[in-house]
Amino acid sequence: MASQFTPTTPETPIDNNELVVHSEMMADHEILPDEMMLNNEIVPMEMQENSLGTPLNGSEMQPKKRRKKKSMVWEFFTIEAVGNGCRRACCKQCKQSFAYSQGCKVAGTSHLKRHIAKGTCAAVLRNQLNNNPYSAPAKMRGYRGTTTTAATTTTTDTPKRRYRTATTPFIAFDSDRCRQEISRMTIMHDYPLHMVEHPGFVAFVQSLQPRFDMVSFNTVQGDCVATYLREKQAIHKVIEGMPGRICLTLDMWSSHLRVGYMFITGQFIDSDWKIHRKVLNVIMEPYPDSDTAFSHAIAVCLSDWSIEGKLFSVTINQPLTDSAIDNVRALLSVKNPLILNGQLLVGNCLARTLSSIAVDALNFAHEAIKRVRDSVKYVKTSESNEERFLELKQQLQVPTTKNLSLDDQTQWNTTFEMLIAAYELKEVFSCLDTSDPDYKGGPSAEDWKQVETLYNYLKILFDTANLLSAPTIPTTNTFFHEAWKIQLELARAAVSEDPFVSGLTKSMQEKFDKYWKSCCLILSIAVIVDPRFKMKLVEFSFSKIYGDDAATYVRIVDEGIHELFQDYVALPLPLTPTYIEEANGGAVNTQDAQELSTNELGLTDFDAFIMETSSQQSRSELDQYLEESLLPRVHEFDVVGWWKLNRMKYPTLSKMARDILTVPVSTAPADSVFSTVHKEMDRYRCSLRPETVEALVCAKDWQQNELVKSITAPIKMEVPI
Repeated sequence: MASQFTPTTPETPIDNNELVVHSEMMADHEILPDEMMLNNEIVPMEMQENSLGTPLNGSEMQPKKRRKKKSMVWEFFTIEAVGNGCRRACCKQCKQSFAYSQGCKVAGTSHLKRHIAKGTCAAVLRNQLNNNPYSAPAKMRGYRGTTTTAATTTTTDTPKRRYRTATTPFIAFDSDRCRQEISRMTIMHDYPLHMVEHPGFVAFVQSLQPRFDMVSFNTVQGDCVATYLREKQAIHKVIEGMPGRICLTLDMWSSHLRVGYMFITGQFIDSDWKIHRKVLNVIMEPYPDSDTAFSHAIAVCLSDWSIEGKLFSVTINQPLTDSAIDNVRALLSVKNPLILNGQLLVGNCLARTLSSIAVDALNFAHEAIKRVRDSVKYVKTSESNEERFLELKQQLQVPTTKNLSLDDQTQWNTTFEMLIAAYELKEVFSCLDTSDPDYKGGPSAEDWKQVETLYNYLKILFDTANLLSAPTIPTTNTFFHEAWKIQLELARAAVSEDPFVSGLTKSMQEKFDKYWKSCCLILSIAVIVDPRFKMKLVEFSFSKIYGDDAATYVRIVDEGIHELFQDYVALPLPLTPTYIEEANGGAVNTQDAQELSTNELGLTDFDAFIMETSSQQSRSELDQYLEESLLPRVHEFDVVGWWKLNRMKYPTLSKMARDILTVPVSTAPADSVFSTVHKEMDRYRCSLRPETVEALVCAKDWQQNELVKSITAPIKMEVPI
């Protein structure tokens, strides 16, 4: 280091700036005796060196005082000798010590700067949080301060020193950002709004940031509602721009107040042909058992989102009375008269139907299931019993990878999985019965036979329900395959000569038959618009289910899809940018759409003439599609994507297929597909205003969805240099 500087001679004047630079670069790494660094004593002449490392005699340079350390860290540290040539730097604030030197090896000061500038020192952190610009972190980041001498105090306009800490940027405190994050946290994790007033939470937040003024219940409630309203505007724009129609699902929740909460979810395909599912409304119904509860909720949703003319179908989570169904149909006839006169109504939820059927089956074999459950409980609730059971399993070498687990009787899939695991380990249970005198009342051979039969019929329900709980949104055609297989298997089992099989499946068959009759048409139309199956699969499956009467039911489906297609042919095409883009096969700007709309105003009669003269050609579009060969069956087939690619070839049929494939068959969210209990609103949310409940539920659903990203303030990062 010393060789980089030119030795000063009388002919070479000393540059003050050069000396300052030199002192700044050498201050942190110079090794001097302890008493010199601490007390700044005069350095003896024989120890002084020139810039070339040669000692200076008295004739070359006059004695001078020892240069004081320049690094700012020494304002907050002292150096203490600990023996054996080892010295440590001690923080004046928190008294924590750090490595400084060991003999000739110097540790430097970077770790000391981090201790002060990053706020890891508890005492310094308190000064920083109290907004003291002269605290250690403030100085280390280069705040403008004052330089105090023995005579005067002068204000400096230039910071003494700044350090670049790009790897750990300083985040400025933002009170508004903190409030926003509290509201997002409350929404995302279903925290009670009153949590912000709990003493424990208040103390926790204050320990993190004393400068934050803790919000009240009313404030966080307003912030949550504001978040909901911002995101609602974004979703409203997406719904306005969707080229097709929207399908609704209605799920009624009960409460201890005897009022109902109607969860309304919309499912639709956007302009990019991507399917979306969004919770649109949560409406409190004072009289949930009335015949007008469902029709009232539908009317509110249509008005709130301005989708009166865009509704396609409605799926309801529970069977309705005849009066309630009439009210819903009357509403649809008024609000949605162009599609089958508003009569496209899916009356039952598939998830609720499957759960109800599974519960009936489990109740029918409850005695055998109870003995299996007790056996599993005996093994799992005792560590010694479980070890003995595993030893027997290893000795018998049972080829199974399933582990025993107790079931949650509110989730029928857990009981199903418990029965599978226990059945595959039945030999181990039999051996345990003979080797463990404390194990009594295990399943008999007849019990295991009933469990096997029960498993066979629950599995077809389980596989179908698994499709409903998938993270992706399945299209409607998927469930025709599942539904007709369930219908066929239960119909066969109901006439079985085995009394246990016929008794088990009789109630199951009756319930699913009701669902099949209400949803058969819409599921059949959905599979017809799948180019891998079309009408052929309907004819094949109906021949299995109905036998000689299959032709009658096939004709009903054929007439239904042709009637629906004629409604789409007669629909006027709105001149929105999306429709214009599809018609032209390319993009068109908004100005072109407005000009086209204006020019078309005087051609209403011409539109009617075109519709009349081309009606035969439009009607044959469906027949042309049905007559073409089936596509090869591949497992991973994007039916919506296929119609997107073929929308120019089938302009009308593609619009109908887009809406048909969007129809949801279930009202239950993915985490409630296997639930055996009716959904009930918790007591805390019942105490909130209905508007607040709606905001919390909808905002959470929207934040978890990729369609509309949460609107958050950008993170403010300040990197001191």
